[in-house]
Amino acid sequence: MDINADTGSTPVADPARRTSLATRLAVMVGSIGLLGAMATDALAVLGRHTGFSVLGSIEIVQTMIVLLASSAIVLATLERNHAAVHILTERLAPPTAARLARAANVASAVIVAVLLIGALWLMFDLWGAHERSELLHIPFRVLRAIFAAALLIVALVFARQAIGARTR
Repeated sequence: MDINADTGSTPVADPARRTSLATRLAVMVGSIGLLGAMATDALAVLGRHTGFSVLGSIEIVQTMIVLLASSAIVLATLERNHAAVHILTERLAPPTAARLARAANVASAVIVAVLLIGALWLMFDLWGAHERSELLHIPFRVLRAIFAAALLIVALVFARQAIGARTR
């Protein structure tokens, strides 16, 4: 979004900015997760008030949260919208701030890669265990694979940002 120069306060979309395929996919997956969780929870609440129960609604919501959270972290990384404090970097010279941004991206890539290693270790260790949820038998290995894929994407995006080091 940009500030419109005519009025000084009306935000308008930047026509030069294109949405990448990865961003659109992350938004779609997150939307499916959010809508699925909301619809399931709404039906469960409606059911409690009208006398029928939706068995496994909590399991469905938990599954949708994996989709939602995975897409949210990918989207935040792609759009460079992670929480950041700029008390120090806004006072530095631009080349120094760029070097610190690059170092932060490298550190972030390493941290997420370590999380990915742990997630993959857990996933491969329990792959043959056939873990499933109690009522609906939703396989946990699929959810772990989705989360691991999200971590892989985030680590790669941070690494690419460290190499390209474009700062906002």
